[in-house]
Amino acid sequence: MPEVPEVEALRAFLDAHLVGREIVRVLPLTVNVLKTYDPPLNAFEGTTVTGVGRRGKYLDIAGSRAGGPPLHLAVHLARAGWLRWKDSFPETPPRPGKGPLALRVVLADGSGFELTEQGTTKRLAVHLVRELADVPGVATLGPEPLDPSFDRAAFALLLAGERRRIKGALRDQRLIAGIGNAYSDEILHAAKMSPFKQVQNLSDEEITTLYDTMKAVLTEAVERSQGVAAGRLKAEKKSGLRVHGRAGEKCPVCGDTIRSVSYRDSSLQYCPTCQTGGKPLADRRLSRLLK
Repeated sequence: MPEVPEVEALRAFLDAHLVGREIVRVLPLTVNVLKTYDPPLNAFEGTTVTGVGRRGKYLDIAGSRAGGPPLHLAVHLARAGWLRWKDSFPETPPRPGKGPLALRVVLADGSGFELTEQGTTKRLAVHLVRELADVPGVATLGPEPLDPSFDRAAFALLLAGERRRIKGALRDQRLIAGIGNAYSDEILHAAKMSPFKQVQNLSDEEITTLYDTMKAVLTEAVERSQGVAAGRLKAEKKSGLRVHGRAGEKCPVCGDTIRSVSYRDSSLQYCPTCQTGGKPLADRRLSRLLK
C-alpha cells in the first residue's frame, strides 16, 4: 500500500503535470470506484486544476471553473491501487469492468492518468466533494507525522492512554495519518523496538527514540522518492526497505534472519536480534497451520 512517502511523491508529480490544465473527461471504469454521487462526477469535467494536495494516504486534486467554487477529487489507492500517467489514450475507450482499470482522467491536450487496481478485492476509492473534509476517511485522520507542528510533546500526548501494541498504534490512521504496514515495520526496526511492545509500557526515553526515528525514517523515504517517476515509485520503495517484505533474508544491521508474523490479510517483519532480544515472536496463524 502506498504510504506517506509514495503518496507525497505522486502528489508532487501530479502537481507538476496537472496544475493550470483543463480536465475534459473523468471516466469511471469499475462500478464501485466512485464513493460519492453529489456533486456528480461529470461536474469535474471542464474545471482547471488549481492544486494537488495530500492528506494522509489521500491525494487531493482541486479544480474549479473561472469564478466558481472549487471541487476536490480525492483518491485513496488502498492496498493494490496505483496511478499511471499517459501522454495519450487510445481513441476507443476501454470496456468498463475489464482488467485492472478503475478510472481515467483526460486533459484537454489528450494526456492524463489512469487509476488501476490489481486483485479481486476492490478497495480503491474516489470521492468528488466540495470540501476535502467531506470525505469520511479524511475527517477522522490524525496529525501528519512530518508536519513541523507535530513535535515530541504532541506525539507523547497521542500515546497517552493507549493500551495496545505499538505496531497497531503506528498504523492507526485516526492516531497518525499516512503510516502503514511497511513503514511501521521500518520505524520499529530502526528504533530497535519490538512490534509487540505495549504502548503503555514505553518509557519517556523510548517515546523520544520512537518519535525521532519515525521522523528520520519517513523524511529519508520522502527524500529518496522525490523526482522518481510514478511508474518507478513501487520499485524505489521496495529497494529502500530494510526489513518489511524481506522475511528469510539477512538483517542489514546485525546479519540475523528477518522473521515474519502473519495475520489474516497482512504480515509484519522484524529482526529478533535488533528488536526482541533474540527471541522470535509468536506467530499464532503459523502455529495453527502446523498442528
